[in-house]
Amino acid sequence: MAALQKLQLVVALGWLGLAMPAAAPALAEEGDGPLAPVLPVPEADPGAAVAAPSDPGRLDELFAELAEPGRKDWERVETEIGKIWSRSGSPAMDLLLARGNKAIADEDYPTAVEHLSALVDHAPDFAEGWNARATAYFLEGDFALAMADVEHVLALNPRHFGALTGLASMLEAMDEPEQALRALHLAEKLNPHRPNIKDAITRLEKETGEVDL
Repeated sequence: MAALQKLQLVVALGWLGLAMPAAAPALAEEGDGPLAPVLPVPEADPGAAVAAPSDPGRLDELFAELAEPGRKDWERVETEIGKIWSRSGSPAMDLLLARGNKAIADEDYPTAVEHLSALVDHAPDFAEGWNARATAYFLEGDFALAMADVEHVLALNPRHFGALTGLASMLEAMDEPEQALRALHLAEKLNPHRPNIKDAITRLEKETGEVDL
């Protein structure tokens, strides 16, 4: 797998709070976001019910804002969506996500998979657990497992434009440009402002012949 393709997927899956190796140390030092200082998982029932992402009404409002043409602060809106998606409703599960993301940042992908597998086992309805493990699997070079996890993400959270863009990157790397383009069009409908989505759509439309050169 080309390094550029790997970077594209890490960015795609990572912009909503997942660990990107280059950015993770800064986040960890700042104590902000999912890479805040990693603590042991507390003694708690790991099978405790995990709440759906808080503020579903707020998510609807944010997606409406994100869809507004010419929106100048779309990155702020995108970040707020990601923060909501990253809250499981369980402190223990949030810490498992943090540990998995920290391992991804440290490029210790087997450890990341271990933490994140525990997370998806205990909280199978938490889409970000699957999304984080998809990133770890991809970085290990296992496309089949990464795509299976992305399928879970999209079943739980069909509006996850990060997962859609990551899926498109994998499909393109697997020489499936038409399917990749379909995923990107879905992502663009949800998040029409991100330049890398637009650029990828333009490139794939030319490659597949969907637009005149």
